[in-house]
Amino acid sequence: MKLLRKLISPLVDKNTNPNFLVFVDKVEDFFAKLLTLAMLGVILFAIIDLGVTLAKELLLVSKLGNFSAGLLRIFGLFLNILIALEITQNITSYLSSHIIQIEMVIVTSLIAIARKIIILDLGKITDTQLLALAAAIIALSICYWLVRRTNAKYPPHKGH
Repeated sequence: MKLLRKLISPLVDKNTNPNFLVFVDKVEDFFAKLLTLAMLGVILFAIIDLGVTLAKELLLVSKLGNFSAGLLRIFGLFLNILIALEITQNITSYLSSHIIQIEMVIVTSLIAIARKIIILDLGKITDTQLLALAAAIIALSICYWLVRRTNAKYPPHKGH
């Protein structure tokens, strides 16, 4: 019982809040660094996959004129890498300032939707799914415009 009280008392004692917040901050930094390393691994494998795909498409295509068949796949791979780079940038930005920069998150989301549109097979999508995609684009675009407008009107103070 004493051990349980000893473990719980720092969690309920207001005097330990600063120490607890420092601990939480260190744990967040640790996991953000792990996520960054994981994303770098994902980016490396995605670049290798893109290289292999490009080599196959460029060197092993039997006839000229067949390259366009794999072009959407190549664009999708490029955009996957770009999205992974943006996510990595979001994480490292958080590590440097401890602030989630919503503008970067919205841009990453817009890139992901652009990727979806580029590789979209209109024959396999329902009208409802297309409307949902359009609504997401409109909502993200409005959010981006509002955030940019707010940031221009109220720029962040230096040192924050």
